[in-house]
Amino acid sequence: MGILALGYGLLAYVVFFATFLYAIAFVGNLPVPQSIDVGGVASPTGTALLINLVLLSVFAIQHSVMARPGFKKAWTRIVPESVERSTYVLLSSGALILMYWMWRPMTGVVWSLEGSMVGGILTALFWLGWLVVLLSTFMINHFDLFGLRQVWLRFKGQEYTYSNFVMRWLYNYVRHPIMLGFLIAFWATPVMTMGHLLFAVMTTGYIVIALQLEERDLVAVHGETYQEYQSTTPMLIPFTKGRGGA
Repeated sequence: MGILALGYGLLAYVVFFATFLYAIAFVGNLPVPQSIDVGGVASPTGTALLINLVLLSVFAIQHSVMARPGFKKAWTRIVPESVERSTYVLLSSGALILMYWMWRPMTGVVWSLEGSMVGGILTALFWLGWLVVLLSTFMINHFDLFGLRQVWLRFKGQEYTYSNFVMRWLYNYVRHPIMLGFLIAFWATPVMTMGHLLFAVMTTGYIVIALQLEERDLVAVHGETYQEYQSTTPMLIPFTKGRGGA
């Protein structure tokens, strides 16, 4: 069964990585079949708003509910523990693929700074945000985060152990650099449309709420070590005072 788990984990990772690359193109309106502002089905504003809200909600609910320890405990009675993370990654990718496919562009312009110096800075920040996201995953344990370590240990017949709590590079400045990178990438655009604004506002709200839940889980796992980290390191905004729920 170890070889099956490994193959499944590798498949889930490939799907995730393709989905991640498409996310960059989707948000940045790069040449793909459908992006946040280009392609897709034209719909009345009200219909587009409703559909897009549902799509964002599907991802948010799936992503948050399946990450909770209580759900994992019940879920691993059905799904082998070694592939639980890979299954989470695969279903999260599926929710994103659904959003890419069904998203309705809302092209009313909020601001347009294309061709200006500010627009160039925003484009640079967009790419910086995605770079921060990717690098931050390797500053903890990229392969554990996306399920590969779990299936590799299963393949080798070894028991899974949780990674130790560590603070590396960007994690010395903010507790959640991955989410900071997403926020930068989602908001830094030279052309902000109504659809992009909806996406940025809703994902920002989701990130803020989801981090409160994640922090609670991290305190439960790491105890005083993580509470001390909270007190000294800000959640999302570098060089501000860290505190438990900020």
